[in-house]
Amino acid sequence: MLAPFLLLFTACTLVPIGYAGYLSLFTEHRSGLGFGGSETVFTGLGNYTRALGDAAFRAGFVTTAEYCLLYIPLMVGLSLLLALLLDSALARARRFFQLALFLPHAVPAIIAALIWMYLYTPGISPVVDALDSAGWSADPMAHPLPAVVNIALWEWTGYNMVIFYAALQAIPREVLEAAVVDGAGALRTAVAVKIPLIRPSLAMVGLFTVIGSLQLFTEPVILHGVSPGVVSTWTPNMYAYSAAFERGDYGLAAASSVLLALAAAALSYLVTRLTRGRGGRRSEDTA
Repeated sequence: MLAPFLLLFTACTLVPIGYAGYLSLFTEHRSGLGFGGSETVFTGLGNYTRALGDAAFRAGFVTTAEYCLLYIPLMVGLSLLLALLLDSALARARRFFQLALFLPHAVPAIIAALIWMYLYTPGISPVVDALDSAGWSADPMAHPLPAVVNIALWEWTGYNMVIFYAALQAIPREVLEAAVVDGAGALRTAVAVKIPLIRPSLAMVGLFTVIGSLQLFTEPVILHGVSPGVVSTWTPNMYAYSAAFERGDYGLAAASSVLLALAAAALSYLVTRLTRGRGGRRSEDTA
């Protein structure tokens, strides 16, 4: 039963990672003044040294860190708040709001970025024109990071809200009834009972969001044409794309991709350890 999964995992994950690691050990040298042929030369860790020594590559990680610090708390907090509201006894038309909030995630990322590019571009955006008419003249793309965060929030908040809502629905009703009998109000029940019981879902969403944030690519690439602040190496993913398809340096692109994968693995391990540690301490305190 596991054979189809293992076959696809090997073909679609392990083999590409291995090939990227192989490419990262070689570079292309052109003879003469560049008019001759090229020669593939083994460079060892040379491509990794070049990537780490490039200020543009390091700046991409700084941009990604800023994006994570702004995006992750907003997304998790907003998704959790919406899930708690839908789970409350006062909520009406739950199915409608679940579908309405989830629909943005069903829109492909490229189409969503194109829509937001239209809404962000001065001169053609009705939103920017309306703000200008009201006397609030501002270019949303002057500072591209909030604009990119806004696109991601619109796309992923509803998706993670569904995960939190499903976890809230799995809480035994007798636990909530016991909290009400003990005199806990709606806010106290949400903070002291519901949120601690869905901690594994919070950890899972946090882990997947960190990994997804490191892979940030589509939104800034689309907005690159309308924002002078979004350069071709704005994120590590964009740096690898630029190295491969704009400069033809596949060894550097592979090395930067491997470094990005290692950073994602390290952050995943750190997030997992932190969430497990907190859960373990809370269980000991409860005992």
